[in-house]
Amino acid sequence: MVVRVLVQEEAFDVGAETARLLADSDEVGGLGSFLGVVRGGGGLTALCLEHYPGMSEAALNDLAEQAVARFDLAGCTVIHRVGRLPVGAPIVLVLTSAAHRAAALDATRFLIDRLKTGAPFWKREEFSDGSSVWVESRAEDDAAAAGW
Repeated sequence: MVVRVLVQEEAFDVGAETARLLADSDEVGGLGSFLGVVRGGGGLTALCLEHYPGMSEAALNDLAEQAVARFDLAGCTVIHRVGRLPVGAPIVLVLTSAAHRAAALDATRFLIDRLKTGAPFWKREEFSDGSSVWVESRAEDDAAAAGW
């Protein structure tokens, strides 16, 4: 079982990360994936993400370890970007592998739902008029995380 957690400014290669995860075990029958991108609208031009190095990685690693144990995963990759990301840029990648598809898909959903509320990232939205605003937590995200 392999857990890979990265917090980085650089873009990631979904294909390379998928190949890396699949190469770690020959008992994988299913792979779950989620690719989050910066959503636009309302004049949004970019999302700026800040974090405390060490703390964010530890929180993501803890969530990944929970997923591995709970869903009997063969492997798990979580990559979260930080810094200034324009609309349309990839922001988060969650990959899970398991013997069966249901476990991989459930684990992927668990991770993204829990990551939205349990990972210490601070987000500031930038708009085309030059304004910016810090993103507040959302009740829907709290409810989704609580469902697990």
